[in-house]
Amino acid sequence: MTAFADVLLRGLNLAGQAIAIGGVAFALIVLWPGSRRVWLLLAIGAAGVVVTQCLLLITLSIALGPAPDWHARELLATSYVRASLLRILAGTGLVVGALLASSRLRLRWVLLIGSALVLIVAGVWTSHAAARSGHRATLMTLDALHQLAAAVWVGGLAHLLVAALAPAERPWSPQILHRFSTLALGAVAMLIVAGTGLTLGYVDGIHALLGTAYGVMVLTKIVLLVGLLALGAANFFAVRRFSAARPVSALPLRRFVEVELGLGMTVLFAAASLTSLPPAIDVVADRATLGEVATRFTPRVPAFTSPTIDQLPVDDPNAPRTDADRAWSEYNHHVSGLFVLLMGSLAVLHVSGIARWARHWPLVLLALAAFMLVRNDPGAWPLGPQGFWGSMAEATVLQHRAFVLLVVLFGLFEWMVRTHRLRSPRWPLVFPLLCAVGGGLLLTHSHASLNLKSEFLVEVTHAPLGVLGIVIGWARWLEVRLAAPSDRLPGRVWATGMTMFGVLLLLYRES
Repeated sequence: MTAFADVLLRGLNLAGQAIAIGGVAFALIVLWPGSRRVWLLLAIGAAGVVVTQCLLLITLSIALGPAPDWHARELLATSYVRASLLRILAGTGLVVGALLASSRLRLRWVLLIGSALVLIVAGVWTSHAAARSGHRATLMTLDALHQLAAAVWVGGLAHLLVAALAPAERPWSPQILHRFSTLALGAVAMLIVAGTGLTLGYVDGIHALLGTAYGVMVLTKIVLLVGLLALGAANFFAVRRFSAARPVSALPLRRFVEVELGLGMTVLFAAASLTSLPPAIDVVADRATLGEVATRFTPRVPAFTSPTIDQLPVDDPNAPRTDADRAWSEYNHHVSGLFVLLMGSLAVLHVSGIARWARHWPLVLLALAAFMLVRNDPGAWPLGPQGFWGSMAEATVLQHRAFVLLVVLFGLFEWMVRTHRLRSPRWPLVFPLLCAVGGGLLLTHSHASLNLKSEFLVEVTHAPLGVLGIVIGWARWLEVRLAAPSDRLPGRVWATGMTMFGVLLLLYRES
């Protein structure tokens, strides 16, 4: 749990860094000398860096155990803690610089640019590059350029949407769009070059790329980046078609920029997940073979037979996993896949205009929740020896029950949205946001602790599920935000994606 919290905090930290540094670049190059919204958003991002960096240090102290087991003086002597304190100081400098009343003060720009550079350099000292014995300077330089480019691009998108542009009913400034487009193009080029160098330095060939958790996360990040580049390219050429002589109304472009920003933030969380894993080049003994990985993705007939409770070690929750445990898990995934496949098929019928009644597909979630309640915890009520209330004392069971309740609530909520019982234009955005965030969290959690081969082979199938969740979420977002009944492509994309999600669950295997 501590490791998962650490990854989430790192992701939020990178997001705050992107908004802060991207704001400096945006004000300096795109919207000189900035605006009130730019400075406010920049300050919020920098404050996020300060808060999350402090929480990361607290998480580190918790992971180390009780205070008698370690000494503050020894901890302060480590490069990680010193770099973290420097990042807190730099984040504070960015907040102060953003909130200075007079933009004419040279001190503001000295403070902003200096703090941004310190934030990047200190961040490199908390990365894998700082711990390398070979090619250390090269890797640290590439890491700094990679972080800077990502912050300028993704953070700049946030400022483009929130801080600099007019409300949706008013036109955008072609000059701002052209300047940002040029800035983003340079950042993307730097991002790709630096990222390629880091991949070559940390991943030693195809076997490491496909046989380690680090390698699979790199592949996932590349897939997301390709989608992000496709959207960015479409937006780039759309901007180039605008006339610089007059303002333009660009609602579709605005919506695609929203999706580009969402994907960019997801890539930052994937990058945060990489920092918690040992580089693929260092993983040799626990590296899975290409054949072992391929086996996990080889289709086979779903198993709809389940072991009995007597075959499971329900009396010892800490017992090693057995073949019966894996069979139980596969059965759960396969039946859940049937429910998701049914939802996706109904959604396809609805968005295609074939069956209006198919809009009631969210009610299938109620049946899925009932199945999960029965099967999630075999040692607890209603199948296991533990009673309903007694089993709630276990954290895992409590989490599962809470998740079941959320599925029920979400199913009813989305059904009310689909049947227009909830009419606010903001309610339909809940479903795509949950899908996108859920897919991102699945990616963040899709690596094995200590990179053990057995755990990695179980979780390697989570990567495509996470990517599909992200595609479903942002395609639905476009369908809602574009509000163009004549364009059914986004609807077909997310509905088809949900169907494919169900198919992948049907093909899920742990053996």
